[in-house]
Parts: sequence; C-alpha cells; structure tokens
Amino acid sequence: MDPVSRDRALESGDSGLEKEAWISSTLLEWGSCGKLVYVDNVPAGFVLYAPPLYVPRSVAFPTSPVSADAVLLMTAHILPEFSGGGLGRMLVQGVAKDLTRRAVKAIEAFGDLKGGEEIGGCMVPADYLLSVGFKTIRPHHRYPRLRLELKSALSWREDVEVALERLLGSMTPEGALRPV
Repeated sequence: MDPVSRDRALESGDSGLEKEAWISSTLLEWGSCGKLVYVDNVPAGFVLYAPPLYVPRSVAFPTSPVSADAVLLMTAHILPEFSGGGLGRMLVQGVAKDLTRRAVKAIEAFGDLKGGEEIGGCMVPADYLLSVGFKTIRPHHRYPRLRLELKSALSWREDVEVALERLLGSMTPEGALRPV
C-alpha cells in the first residue's frame, strides 16, 4: 500500500482487510501474486510477488527502483517448525516457473541484511535470497536489491516440463473432456 493507505489501515485496525483487498485487486488485474506451500495439509509458508507498479511503497527503498523487466518478490516466510527442509527454495522455484510462463525476465527483491529483526517484519533476509540464487545488483548496508535471472532459475528438467506442458496443452482437443 502507499504510505497514506497503510497508516489509515493501521489506525483503523483493518490491515488484514487491506491486504486481502490488495491481493484481490492484483489477482483481477494482473493474475496470481502468491504461492502457498503445505505439509500434510498444514500451511507451512508463503511468498507474495507482483510488478512494482502494484507495490507503491517499493520506491521508498534506497536501492529502488526495481528494473523494468522484473517482478518484485515482496515477502516470503516459512514457519519455524518447517524451516530447513527446502520449502523456501521450492516456493521461489514455483514463482520462477509462474513468471517464466508469463515471459518475465527476472525476479528482484529488497533483502534485509539484519534478517528481519523487528517484530512483525515482512522483509526477506538477504542471506536467504542469496542462498536460493539471487545476486546483489545494488548494494546497501541494510536493504540491498537482489535479482534472480529466470533463465538461470529453472533447471533443464523444469524447462523441459514447461515445454511439454505447452506442447501437450496446445494439442488437447477442446471437446475431448466435455460430456456429449
């Protein structure tokens, strides 16, 4: 949200409702903007992402703006009881796969070098982003901007899977699954 809307939502106590409205609006205008990961039907983590146009506060970071060919990874979180098992990497790979299908070139994020020490912080630790393949493109003592080129994010196997899905999807007859 922009700073004025954010302050208004915090004062009224409706920040959850505002987040829900943002997600709904982004879904309608741009498409999927998040991923969830479950372990045994229990939510274990999430990630949110969108073009910088949908994230007005992104211009407030000292390392902004986000590149024109990139989508902004805004936040990611794995519950502590599920951390260390590769779920965060799977979420980033899921985002990469989604954005590759949309012909997006890269994912960028503002990392937090202090690791989200503040209570309720939504910043992604820069160390985590670096560990899943992001590279620092604009250094800063607290909020570096990092980038993940999507061509390097997907493995050869995933590239083949995407190509097969496109090929098989284009060959499926429209009426084949419809009742007569």
